[in-house]
Amino acid sequence: MQTLKARVEAISPLTEFVHKVLLKPQHDAEFSAGHYLQLVLGEKDKRAFSIASSPSRKQELELHIGASGADSYAMQALDHLREAHSNDADVDLEVGLGVSQVRPEQSRPLVLLAGGTGFSYVKSMADYLAEINYDQPVLFYWGVKEEAALYAKAEMEAWADGKTNFQFIPVVENASDDWTGHTGYVHQAVMKDIVSLEPYSVYMAGRFDMIGIVRDDFINHGAQRDFMFADAFAFIK
Repeated sequence: MQTLKARVEAISPLTEFVHKVLLKPQHDAEFSAGHYLQLVLGEKDKRAFSIASSPSRKQELELHIGASGADSYAMQALDHLREAHSNDADVDLEVGLGVSQVRPEQSRPLVLLAGGTGFSYVKSMADYLAEINYDQPVLFYWGVKEEAALYAKAEMEAWADGKTNFQFIPVVENASDDWTGHTGYVHQAVMKDIVSLEPYSVYMAGRFDMIGIVRDDFINHGAQRDFMFADAFAFIK
């Protein structure tokens, strides 16, 4: 873990409820793709957020914060960041946390799965894998409730178009009649597309209750537990 101060460079809306935050650390940030950071509001008040940017961007950290409700965990963190931005003040960070970073040295086909703003966790991996010219298949599944929540759809389609072994598969739970892609639950789309997950490494992020279900269903679909990664595993049975 690295402790550092950072300036809040920008806060901008991605959707009605999701905001992109750009932080400029005073020193190069050291982390791996898939790590998270903690925003320190107080000695015993630290808020965890996945880092959306690639580790090659050591002088700019990108967060995607989904916040609604005046007293919510994320909204309080966003208000803290807004206040620091308004006052041109630094915020305190703890960077490089987590145990579910991408492991390209295993050289296996990958499933990157995100529910909602869990997107930021796997986006860091996707960008990094493109930078290192990862040569195994990479399937990026992003599940959302409504089509409007696919705030990075065009960006990820361009990512997939850049490599023949990359695929981006958005999945909409409550799809409109005009939607032509996958519908329903994101992990069920994975199991529909892939006969067996046995050869894949799986990285996933989303609500804890979702991740527990996905883990169990994927194991029943052939996934090997030793090649499944999610920081949520430390908090669920």
